[in-house]
Order: sequence, then structure tokens, then C-alpha cells
Amino acid sequence: MGTGRYAFPKQARLLKSADFHQVRQGGKRRHTPNFIVVVLHRSNSLTRLGLTVSRKVGGAVQRNRVKRLVREYFRNHIEQLPAGVDISIIAKKGAAELSYARVCDELNFLVEK
Repeated sequence: MGTGRYAFPKQARLLKSADFHQVRQGGKRRHTPNFIVVVLHRSNSLTRLGLTVSRKVGGAVQRNRVKRLVREYFRNHIEQLPAGVDISIIAKKGAAELSYARVCDELNFLVEK
């Protein structure tokens, strides 16, 4: 389980708070209406994703939905994302009302570069 094309294995996640801190300190920030995206280029070939969805976004159901939508975007676009980057995505207050299409619209700048 977790080995298919659309899997989201542990190697593709930012898990430690030190990793999140390193990305936020040294990465480039980009603001969208509903997300803050921080990207840090590394020498490693893995592309990793870290999500932060606080209680300001909503209750547990809304927060989990936002995380599912962003992970789905990441899984569907992993091949177009640049290799060797850590991406930290912080959800803002209005993110709970987004559809998957709107999430794609806001995060497509990641695959355009």
C-alpha cells in the first residue's frame, strides 16, 4: 500500500518540526488568497510537502478536507513539480470553502516554473 503512482509516502512528507522550521526560515514565500506557500530548494532529489492547517481555518472536518485537497493536488502534479524542493503550505482562514478546482488554480504557479 502507498507504492502506486498517486501514493503519498512518508519520504514525500515534511514530518519533523525542524524540517518545517528550516523551510520557513530559508524558503521563498508566495501568498495566494487562501494559502501561504514556502518553497526551499535543496540538493536532494526528493520533493516533499508539509501542511499546516490551524484551527482558524475551521473545525476538524474542514481542516481535514483542506489537507485532503492539497495532498490530492500534490499527488496529481508530483511529476510536474521541480525535483529537490521542500514545500510548506499554510492554509489561511477562507481555505475551508475551496473546491478542488480552486485549490488547483491557486497552487498551479508551483508547476509553471
